[in-house]
Amino acid sequence: MSEPSAASERYTFRRPALAASFCAALAGEGIQDARSGLFLAAPRRVGKSTFLREDLTPAAEQRGWVTVYVDLWSNKAHDPGELIADAIKHKIADHAGVVGKAAKAVGLTKVTVMGTLGLDLTATGLPAGVTLTHTLEALRKAAKQPVLLIVDEAQHALTTEKGVEAMFGLKAARDAMNVSGKAPDLMLVFTGSSRDKLAHLVMNSRMPFYGSQVMPFPLLDRNFTDEFTKSVNRALAAGNQFEPEAAYEAFVMVGHRPELLRHLIGTIALANESPNLSARLKDDATLVQERLWHDVESDFTSLSPLQRAVVRVMAGKDGQFSPFGERAISAYKALVPDHVSVSAGTVQNAIDALREREIVWKESRGSYEIEDQAWLNWLRARGLTS
Repeated sequence: MSEPSAASERYTFRRPALAASFCAALAGEGIQDARSGLFLAAPRRVGKSTFLREDLTPAAEQRGWVTVYVDLWSNKAHDPGELIADAIKHKIADHAGVVGKAAKAVGLTKVTVMGTLGLDLTATGLPAGVTLTHTLEALRKAAKQPVLLIVDEAQHALTTEKGVEAMFGLKAARDAMNVSGKAPDLMLVFTGSSRDKLAHLVMNSRMPFYGSQVMPFPLLDRNFTDEFTKSVNRALAAGNQFEPEAAYEAFVMVGHRPELLRHLIGTIALANESPNLSARLKDDATLVQERLWHDVESDFTSLSPLQRAVVRVMAGKDGQFSPFGERAISAYKALVPDHVSVSAGTVQNAIDALREREIVWKESRGSYEIEDQAWLNWLRARGLTS
């Protein structure tokens, strides 16, 4: 937990305990062992990337690890595989000593590392014959530190051949650099806003990290909203402040998205037109929730009758769900018109379409889940779970 900043400054919230637990897992020190890689999934705009840059990276650096962060959506004009290589190259130049730093300062295009590895800082990707193993090992030697590579929106690597090759290259580097029984020299974190697409890296036997697990990224909770509310209230009149419970309820209504909550509270506080700020916050959060739910309803209406039935039955499941079981098939039939064919084949086609639209995801044990919590909330509010 962080010390709240002054209300006039940009509020920041730190999660040092979560960052420390992830670092322990990456080092193989905790109950969870993530030396093979840490795979984290969360919806967009819930603070995942901020946590990686502002919490996990500093925690890793405090441990003496050199950290490389790359967002594969940062430049969609470049191939994901090249973005990964370029991020590592530029980090090498930062640690290549006086020669490397001077080269960057005066705009020279090449830096030679360890006397053998020549890297062109203006060209994308790696030179012919140079692998990610070579490059990451060069970074480890130049920095004289273990390496943590964080790949944000890693599922985007699966969209190109070079991106997939880079994933295999990272797996090969991990296997080459890490020695059993010793602290790892290369640690890998992969995050994604699509659980189903990120899971392709670990579920498919033809993919490099087959056998690993995708974990849900822990969303911000009441600790965040309580501290944020306290920070804002310091700038408000003592008789008209935001109630912590109201702030948390609004946060849940907007899908645990911190920027949406900041915008709502900031707009209300600046307008200073309401005698009851908490009531106004609830009203405005309800409007945001209705807009989010309108999008869900529009998407739901666009689905085929069988796809809608699958979503409804899946949302109402209790425990392990088998979408092709006899009970599930019977439930689908009760929700679709008589002329709609319901069989294992048509259900599979429906699920494939739902996965493509990121409405449903398949986790590593073979069970299926609704991807977005907003869908579950809307279905339950409308009484559409079956």
